[in-house]
Amino acid sequence: MEITWYGLSCFRLREQGVTVVCDPFSKKATGLTLPRIRADIVTVSHDQPGHNHVKGVTGQPKVLTGPGEYEVKNVLIVGLTTYHKAPQESKPERNIAFFFDFGSFTVGHLGDLGEIPSQKQVEDVTEVDVLLVPVSGERTLDTSKVTEVISMLEPKLVIPMHYQHPGLAPKLAEKLEPVDKLLKELGVSEPEVTSTLKISRSGLPDETKVILLEPSAA
Repeated sequence: MEITWYGLSCFRLREQGVTVVCDPFSKKATGLTLPRIRADIVTVSHDQPGHNHVKGVTGQPKVLTGPGEYEVKNVLIVGLTTYHKAPQESKPERNIAFFFDFGSFTVGHLGDLGEIPSQKQVEDVTEVDVLLVPVSGERTLDTSKVTEVISMLEPKLVIPMHYQHPGLAPKLAEKLEPVDKLLKELGVSEPEVTSTLKISRSGLPDETKVILLEPSAA
């Protein structure tokens, strides 16, 4: 399994010849340039330009934007309906959390999760090996509640996303917090940092471990 982070909530997952891209972004919305990525599957957690720039991905990918159960190129995918935090006097925006079962690995991408999922929803998800979790934002969970979701799903690896990092447009960066707050909440003082994560089944830790990825430009 190979996992690459391009910034904000955008990841490329590669396993057994299949490429998945989650939440591709536009430069106008984020300040970041999405490199040319070819994919078999693209998922969009919610319809905002920082997460839905599907036309920035090459190839002829299957695009998933809603809840349900899917099978694409032998990858079993579950999309769960969740929501952002509810703004005052209006309904919260829908957010889809996607879980990808590659057979040898299961990866969860929580999008801009703003409410803790129900126990019944969690029961619909198989054992999660890698969980991609949002750290901050106006519509996402507080860090204390993010740790609660991590405890519910019990992943082997946690990779933070959607936090303040170099390259983001100033207006967007102002709305996000550094990753340090989540690390402190999780009791992690010196997380492992890498550019691209390459892992095998036998290399998964026995207890939950946090890994920070550096945003990739290619």
